[in-house]
Amino acid sequence: MKQEPPDSLAVALRYRPGEDEAPVVVASGRGEIARTILELAARFRIPVRENPDLASFLVRLPTDHPIPPELYEAVALLLAYLYRYPGNGSKGPSRS
Repeated sequence: MKQEPPDSLAVALRYRPGEDEAPVVVASGRGEIARTILELAARFRIPVRENPDLASFLVRLPTDHPIPPELYEAVALLLAYLYRYPGNGSKGPSRS
């Protein structure tokens, strides 16, 4: 089994237009937790995008709270990329 570096990060975001006022961090972690988040994303075919700088900010946010306005632009660019990700259909990434 591949060992993740101890400083590896993963953050899972949710954004439901019309329901969420802004994207919400639903899971985040380092090391083993990051690996688990990435494994679950792969299992459920949720696209993943590497952005270490953004992840380093997002991993410090509390879960189940909207991201702060100063991160809107960076997260909007990320979500725009993911919504264009092949295999997602016209509705963007499927998340629960």
